[in-house]
Amino acid sequence: MRAINMKKATSKTQMLLAIMLAALLLAPAAFAAVPGITGPNLNLTAQAEYLTQPDGSAIYSWGYGCNGAPSGFAPAAVSGAFCKNMQVPGPTLIVTEGQTVVVTLTNNLPSAAGNTSILFPGFNVSTSCKDATPVGQQGLLTCEAVPGGSVSYTFTATTPGTRSYYSGTQGDLQMEMGLYGAIVVLPSHIPATCSSGLPLTNAGNNAKAKAQWGETDFRLAAAAYDHPSTCYDREYMFQFSEMDPRIHREAEQQSSRTCTGCMSVATEPYVPAYFMINGRSMPDDMDPNYAPQYPHQPYNGNPHLHPGELVLLRIVGQGRWQHPFHEHGNHVRVLARDGNLILSTPDTADPNLAGPLLFTTTTTPGQTIDGIYYWSGKGLNWDPYGHNPASTDPLAKLTCTPDANGYNTGSPTAVNYFEWCQDHNKPVETAPFGDVAGGGPVTLPDPNILVNGTWFGGSPYLGPDATVRAVGSTGTTPPSGTIGNSPTEEAAFAFMWHSHNEREITTNNIFPGGMFMMMLVDSREFVIDESN
Repeated sequence: MRAINMKKATSKTQMLLAIMLAALLLAPAAFAAVPGITGPNLNLTAQAEYLTQPDGSAIYSWGYGCNGAPSGFAPAAVSGAFCKNMQVPGPTLIVTEGQTVVVTLTNNLPSAAGNTSILFPGFNVSTSCKDATPVGQQGLLTCEAVPGGSVSYTFTATTPGTRSYYSGTQGDLQMEMGLYGAIVVLPSHIPATCSSGLPLTNAGNNAKAKAQWGETDFRLAAAAYDHPSTCYDREYMFQFSEMDPRIHREAEQQSSRTCTGCMSVATEPYVPAYFMINGRSMPDDMDPNYAPQYPHQPYNGNPHLHPGELVLLRIVGQGRWQHPFHEHGNHVRVLARDGNLILSTPDTADPNLAGPLLFTTTTTPGQTIDGIYYWSGKGLNWDPYGHNPASTDPLAKLTCTPDANGYNTGSPTAVNYFEWCQDHNKPVETAPFGDVAGGGPVTLPDPNILVNGTWFGGSPYLGPDATVRAVGSTGTTPPSGTIGNSPTEEAAFAFMWHSHNEREITTNNIFPGGMFMMMLVDSREFVIDESN
């Protein structure tokens, strides 16, 4: 992290971002999980509705949705779930390895749009146009449902992992309009080490900590694959896509034609103005899953985690562009691409994982990445919990007993669970208002520059009362005016997760927006409740 010139005037863009982040940190919590509908028999429809954008636009779009009530929703702990007859992205299809999956698609698009279909890359799919109702038509890639008709696709979920599904008909138009979604295949065999606890360090204690603090488990499974190194503590899905509003306007203008399959929309030149995570642009992507104000965009993108937790990221490239997404705070260890584990010794009885460690997870259209992310605080070079031996607050005198890996994991009930003990009791700065050379490792924010304090979630410390108990020579740290939350409330670290294509973090060319969200690191006692 390079030093910040504290004398530099804050730009309007910085102030706008700061105000927005302050609103986020003061707002009711809304978390992500991986919500979807369960198989193995899934009835979908393709039809038109409008999607909302933060600039107030309502964009005419097509999407997959549920044709009647689904057989179930997952994870079961998520409340308020719904599956409309159209959504973008389409419903996340959750099935189990080995199941025979049947997806029946009904074409309720305008007649002018013509046929539609679904492709399921990575699976051996069988279908028959003569069994469609009415009889379907064989397209270039698969059997297609004619307007008002239905067709069924059958495949076996042979291997676990995350994959995409999307239209196999006139893809340059239909995928642009929103006909895409994701499939999660859960492993049929969960390795015992994943069921008993996290193997990262002091096995099992992350699970014990979750139980001690009364935190509900929102995982779809305890492992991503049939492999002992794919255990995880929580999971999130991010589907990246973009929209060119001109194409959508032309499709809308032609949607009322009474002819069948006569729509002719120019898909080039391609100039997208909206960039989305799970069908929403920032800041809408940080509202709850199934929020009623987004009836056709039910999924959010708002990850939270505790130090030391292994977080499974299910990343899907949709649309037509590559999307270079950067997860601040740590790299992402890739487990698999397109549902295929990356192994160094695939022919041995216990093959080793060999996926790369990525600074930016770049996805191409249709590609999926399963990866593990975690944040531990190691290397900060200060005590992020604000322990102060001179304080009278008992929380400021907590001990840190390193396990074999150097982390405080002995007591699952400790507020500083998973603290990196080498930095225990280290102050942020020995000289509270000095520079790095004056005691480092970081310079505290100037009280006149809001953005820096709020970027830290209001404090450079984690945990309840951290800002109050970690006092410096001025009595409060950081200085008043930079604190986003009340000093006695939960303090979290906020990291920006965003596209590294600068245009993709705008909404209709206005920053901030687009493929942009925040990841919050909460200390262990803060209960992350993803039930909405």
